[in-house]
Amino acid sequence: MKIAILGAAGRMGQNLLRCSTKIAGCEIVAAVDRGDHPLIGKPVAECPDIVYTADWPVQAEAVIDFTFHAAVVGNLQHAIAHKQAVVLGTTGLSDEEKTFVQNAALQIPIVQAANMSLGVNLLLELVKRAAQVLDPSYDIEITEAHHRLKKDAPSGTALMLAEAAAAGRNVALKDVACYGREGITGERPRGEIGIHAIRGGAIIGEHTVALIADEESVEITHKAYSREAFATGALHAALWLSGRNPGIYTMRHVLGFAE
Repeated sequence: MKIAILGAAGRMGQNLLRCSTKIAGCEIVAAVDRGDHPLIGKPVAECPDIVYTADWPVQAEAVIDFTFHAAVVGNLQHAIAHKQAVVLGTTGLSDEEKTFVQNAALQIPIVQAANMSLGVNLLLELVKRAAQVLDPSYDIEITEAHHRLKKDAPSGTALMLAEAAAAGRNVALKDVACYGREGITGERPRGEIGIHAIRGGAIIGEHTVALIADEESVEITHKAYSREAFATGALHAALWLSGRNPGIYTMRHVLGFAE
């Protein structure tokens, strides 16, 4: 599949370029970044036949977007115009941007996930099942840790885990979520889902979901040691999109957890 990588000069973009050489069927046709980036016009080490560019060609069959949330609408408009499938890993989208993604999916197929690693998506399944099995006497607390440069908090993955826990309990996350605590908070309400963010150093990504009762606790943890885990998943998602109908898909679809 012919793939364009957006945000190619960034950390994830560089990992995508490296991993693309290891996965059969991936042909990178464009390494895209903002027009004023110093790499624009220079050759891509992993793909010597192409240079970094501010745009991507119409022959791209899929684009992988790990840019900034404000760029998502323009990127999707470009993909719609050329009927290109999209793998969207950008997090921190506004409500308006989320709505635009939903509308774009009426015209093109989109795999959207805040975290595309196999392990994290398995974690989502485990968390949902644990929340189903263990009743609300088990308090749910989610902690995530990332590098000091990450711009949004809590992480998109933490929110996905919270949504999975809420789905397991058959409740709406907005009704039970608590984003950190400060001051005189009073007793913890039964059924609350706590979500907490840590930022420091060069932590790639760590997520723990704890289910805590008076008698025992269960903790489920995922730690990423390399961004290649996310890049590999994103590239597999792009390959999976080949021939798909318009719609919003997740890594659960890519991995066969969903119909």
